[in-house]
Amino acid sequence: MDFIKRHRVEPGKAAKLKSISTDDTGDVKNKAEAKEITADLTKEIRDLQYRMFVEQKQSLLVVLQAPDAAGKDGLIRKVLGQMNPQGCRTYPFKVPSEIERAHDFLWRIHKCTPAKGMVSIFNRSHYEDVLVVRVEDLVPKSVWSKRYNIINQFESNLAAAGTRILKFYLHISPAEQLERFKKRLDNPDKHWKLNAGDYTARDKWDAYRESYEDAIEKCNSDESPWFVIPADNKWYRDASVAGIVHQTLTDMNPQMPPVDVDLDEIRALYDREIADQQE
Repeated sequence: MDFIKRHRVEPGKAAKLKSISTDDTGDVKNKAEAKEITADLTKEIRDLQYRMFVEQKQSLLVVLQAPDAAGKDGLIRKVLGQMNPQGCRTYPFKVPSEIERAHDFLWRIHKCTPAKGMVSIFNRSHYEDVLVVRVEDLVPKSVWSKRYNIINQFESNLAAAGTRILKFYLHISPAEQLERFKKRLDNPDKHWKLNAGDYTARDKWDAYRESYEDAIEKCNSDESPWFVIPADNKWYRDASVAGIVHQTLTDMNPQMPPVDVDLDEIRALYDREIADQQE
């Protein structure tokens, strides 16, 4: 299944989230098949990521945005977190600190972008500054409305430096979100995630949807594409993101660097040491 073709938002086109199904599963028949697909793809992703880490010429940035409970943490744990942590970092962007607020809104973001050979995963991102700040009226429109162009320039610079960018919006329905909130409430191990603000934000669902649609439409390009991932079924969410990441890394085609040592000499030294030990 071509997950990229199915879920990519074409640049220049509006992202009408209300018309996109949150429980679409495409050609994936069931949960068991999805889990098999995910398992196979994550193995290949690990190999491709290792090659990119050794190659040291390219990098990958994965941006995750979603309403609460859409599954960013689960996706990182089950799919993206399967990559070798030596070459992969996850950055959860929370409410800006006092120091962060004293700088421009990209200050805390830029230092987390991936170096060559690395993967950076953003759990929330610079897009919060055209989403939350807009809906919650934290800054005036004259400020946040200018940030779309700034974001486009920022992402274009990353792409020019060899960073591939994948941006995922995990698309969940209000009913499924409420059900997951209930499961959190019933599970003591999940109580740390509970926040009254998550419930009050539901009153602004339409406003948040509109802000996501604008961000996706205004900041979407061939070098920095958006994907809308149906997230009501966790198993399909995982399989589709794994498919897109895998295809992207395959297209990047990282190569192991050429050997710059004399292998015959190394083998001879090894054989000599083994022989000495046996005497």
